[in-house]
Amino acid sequence: MKLFIILGAINAFLSVALGAFGAHGLEKTVEPKYLEIWKTGVTYQMFHATGLLVIGVLLGKLPASALLSWSGWFMLIGIIFFSGSLYILTLTKIGVLGAITPIGGVCFLTAWILLIIAAVKHL
Repeated sequence: MKLFIILGAINAFLSVALGAFGAHGLEKTVEPKYLEIWKTGVTYQMFHATGLLVIGVLLGKLPASALLSWSGWFMLIGIIFFSGSLYILTLTKIGVLGAITPIGGVCFLTAWILLIIAAVKHL
């Protein structure tokens, strides 16, 4: 429980910091196309940071659940692959990195499915 709350809070913090960096530090250095890619990474990182917080709270309220734990890990891995690849793509403009992004998307989808199953079973 505590771990996912901490991971969620760290990712929310990083999302705000990276959003500010994108808005103020990258605004004049990258093309608008890449700034939009950066914003997508920030947005999805914040959504899933919130998901990690929710999972942490649920783990504190419900009996121990592997479904919830795996959901949290998939959200974290999704943030790393999805948002991380978009950040690196923006900074390097290496297009092949875009091929990594869908791996993160699949991790996000898996996390949400596991959360739904956990809710059906435990709530």
